[in-house]
Amino acid sequence: MIRRALLLGTILVASPTAAETLREAVLAARSTNPTFAAAQARQQALRETVEQARAGGRLTAAADVSAGYDRLGYSSGASSTVAAALPIWTGNRVPSAVRAAKADVAAGDQNVRDSEAALLTVVVAAYAELLYDQQAVAIAEADIALLQQQVAEAQARFRLGTSTRTDVAQLDAQHASAVASLADADATLITTAARYRATVGHDPGKLALPDRALLALPGTLDQARSRAVADNPLLQASLRSADASAARVDVARANRAPSVALGAQYGYAGSFADGGTHGYPLATAVTIGLHVPLLTGGLVASQVRQASAAHRADLFDTDAQQRETLRGVDAAWAALAGARARIRADAGRVEAADVALKGVRAEYAFGLRTTLDILVADESLRAAQLALAGDHSRALEAEAALLRATGRLDVSLFLAPI
Repeated sequence: MIRRALLLGTILVASPTAAETLREAVLAARSTNPTFAAAQARQQALRETVEQARAGGRLTAAADVSAGYDRLGYSSGASSTVAAALPIWTGNRVPSAVRAAKADVAAGDQNVRDSEAALLTVVVAAYAELLYDQQAVAIAEADIALLQQQVAEAQARFRLGTSTRTDVAQLDAQHASAVASLADADATLITTAARYRATVGHDPGKLALPDRALLALPGTLDQARSRAVADNPLLQASLRSADASAARVDVARANRAPSVALGAQYGYAGSFADGGTHGYPLATAVTIGLHVPLLTGGLVASQVRQASAAHRADLFDTDAQQRETLRGVDAAWAALAGARARIRADAGRVEAADVALKGVRAEYAFGLRTTLDILVADESLRAAQLALAGDHSRALEAEAALLRATGRLDVSLFLAPI
């Protein structure tokens, strides 16, 4: 495993203890992000559909009260009725509806998992981007400091007659270019910090370079693909949606089945006339009702065909989602492998460029190198440092993408002890 502790050159020293870590950024974003909170709230609402489906097979009761005045009879009266009903047999409607609702909830749970993974992916990307931009500013500042020293040395040599005005001008031009690069880097850093603030929920400070790869990364591409098929949240949500649509086919078919219900009713009425009150029972009954659909005008058959077509569409969507999942795994794996290879190459490039610059400066002092040699060596070192910083940021984003594709990107990764 490529360790995060690879040198980024002379400008990347150990992070200060006050630097914000990726763990802190993730925990802050997850606890305050309104989009993720909305997804959780919608899932809580969806869970209530199971109880609503079960209510179709439970006892229900209602009370009705009415009162009126007979203008012609010069009397008034009132009545009240209490009725209850208990489904005994629903033709499999209620169990099928409950099964469909549970599958919908299961699909919703997987969608919430993906919402969390999507949020963490955005946080990691914002962290990696801001980390790179902070390093770019540090590289530019280090470049300016070195060039200022070199300009002062060239001016001293010019006064002694061992250097030319051309040497001083070349260094002045390179110094001005470095100042302009720093201005660009500062402007980019402000924009990136604003994006980070909107994602994480607070102003960024100095970020710490992660000292290790994210946990739970698969060891091989085959392992990654197997994990994705078994645990990718979008694929699992698609499977659960297919289960729900299969249950709705049974609900539609149950509409042609007979149903049996037990009912009870009690009513009482009273009238007020001739200065007296007269009351009597209005209705008292216990019934067993049988409902048998005979002709529905083709409605039930159409509902069955509609539900079956929707189920087939969900199965096709599942196949498509599996293909997309595996494509995402392959792409993330390739991106991570490429980033790791670049880290190895550019780490060596930084070390070599640093040695080369020190050697050129030493040789310049003895008149064995020209100012142009120093400028080329300096530019080579800064380009190598920027490349290595970008490699680390891209590797971090690729790790998050691979973990999301395999269904392993969640907040527990960042709660594990370091």
